[in-house]
This record gives sequence, C-alpha cells and structure tokens, in this order.
Amino acid sequence: MKVGVIGAGTMGQGIAKAFAQVDGYSVALCDIKQEWAEGGKDKIVKGYAKLVEKGKLTQEQVDKITAAITPGLKEDICADCDLIVEAAFEDMNVKQTTFKELDAICKADCIFASNTSSLSITEIGKGVNRPVVGMHFFNPADRMKLIEVIAGVNTPVDIVEKIKKISEEIGKTPVQVNEAAGFVVNRILIPLINEAAFIKMEGVSDIEGIDTAMKLGANHPMGPLELGDYIGLDICLAIMDVLYNETKDGKYRACPLLRKMVRGGNLGVKSGKGFYVYNADKTKTPVDKL
Repeated sequence: MKVGVIGAGTMGQGIAKAFAQVDGYSVALCDIKQEWAEGGKDKIVKGYAKLVEKGKLTQEQVDKITAAITPGLKEDICADCDLIVEAAFEDMNVKQTTFKELDAICKADCIFASNTSSLSITEIGKGVNRPVVGMHFFNPADRMKLIEVIAGVNTPVDIVEKIKKISEEIGKTPVQVNEAAGFVVNRILIPLINEAAFIKMEGVSDIEGIDTAMKLGANHPMGPLELGDYIGLDICLAIMDVLYNETKDGKYRACPLLRKMVRGGNLGVKSGKGFYVYNADKTKTPVDKL
C-alpha cells in the first residue's frame, strides 16, 4: 500500500515512519516545498542514525525503512496513493484546501484521512468529492500505540473499518470515536493542561510544584505544564478554542496566561521556552525559578 503523508513536520515524520517500518507499505512524504519534504526525510534519517549508534537497529533495517519514504510535492508523487494521511497545519482552511487539491490529483479509490487533533471531520470534508475520515495519531507517531478513528457525518462505515484494519496492520490500537470537538484524548487532556495553567496564574503553586504534585499524586509520567510544553502551547490553545467555539461551554475557556504565552512566542520545547526554559545541555528550568 502506498500512503501519502501531507506535511513533513514532526507529526508527518512520525506518521511516515509508522508506515514505512511495516513491510508492504511505502510512503510519499509531501510538503508545500520540495526542500521542506526533503528536510523532513533528512530528519528521519538522522533520527534513525542515532538508533543505529545505540545498537537498537541495524543499518540494514534503517536503509530498508528509509528507502520506503520518498519526499516530494503532492502533485508529483501522490496520484497513485491508496491512502492519504493529512498532517498539515491545524487550520480548517488549510485542511479543506489541501483535500480539494488532492481530490483532483488522487485516484478515485484513494482513501482520504486527516490527522486533525480536534477539528470537525465533517467540516474538513466539505466540498470534497469523496468521504474524509479522521486518523488521529499521537506524538511520537511511530511509537505511540493509539489511533483515534473518527467518523464524520458523511463517512461510510466501510471506510472507518478499513482505517481500523490499517491501524492494526501497522501495530496500532484503533479506538473508534464519533465526531465531537477534541474527540476523546484531547477533550480530557488539554483541559487538564489548561487548568494547570489557571493554577499557576492564580498563584496556587509554582510550576515545579504543580508538575510534581500530578506526577506523584496521580502517577502521571509527566506533569501537565511540562506536557503542554512538549505538545506545544499554541496547539493546546488552539484545541481549547475549538472546544469552546464548538460547545460554547465556559468550562473550556482558555487560560489567559496560556494565551499570553502564545502571543509572546513562548510555545514550549519547539521555541525553547514555555513554562520551562529548555537548555542546550538538555536540562530544563522552570521560568518562575530564573
């Protein structure tokens, strides 16, 4: 099966690896510029090189996986794809435009799936001449076992079943979800991070105290503020806004501190600073301890 992955960023790279490391799958890794797609594959190759150095994979295994990934532009390498997994920017207009363009490129029996983390599958599929299904991976996509499979109003049952089967073939556990803002994981997880931001803003505890309390008191492997940094505070804010706009329920109001941090470009790990500052030696320091 040939899979087109649209978006060569962190999620797209992980999704490409999730398919390419399974026999019988090849991947067209695409972005809006050739060099961006090639840069995505270069990062994949560098990541695997570190695993070879650590003895976790052989060079032969890595060569086989990376040979199954071809970078390029969707109009050049996606015409014969059997499945498209869109992992573009989490913006409704971007996703709708991407699928409309793919509609004119891909063969008629190609399945269209979106990796959206919170947006309406039904809305994404508006104006597209074939059904769209949600196939939501979790970061790092090549290692995390869950895939949320989301049916929009116009998604046929047989398409949902095919995506569940494909998910199992690549070693994942699919959970079927009816369309709703945030689906399952993010509807629970992101408000948790948002509430932690409120606790910090209100001075109930400091950053380290909040994260330590949840790690030791709830047995979470990572505190909520640290987790928010790793997800990306801009993504957390966007999901909170989707939850609020879809439901108009005040419990989904985004924390003003979170919004202020995003406005200031303090997005977490990817910007080097969020609730923590991420140092060159791979240590981190809570910003309220600087």
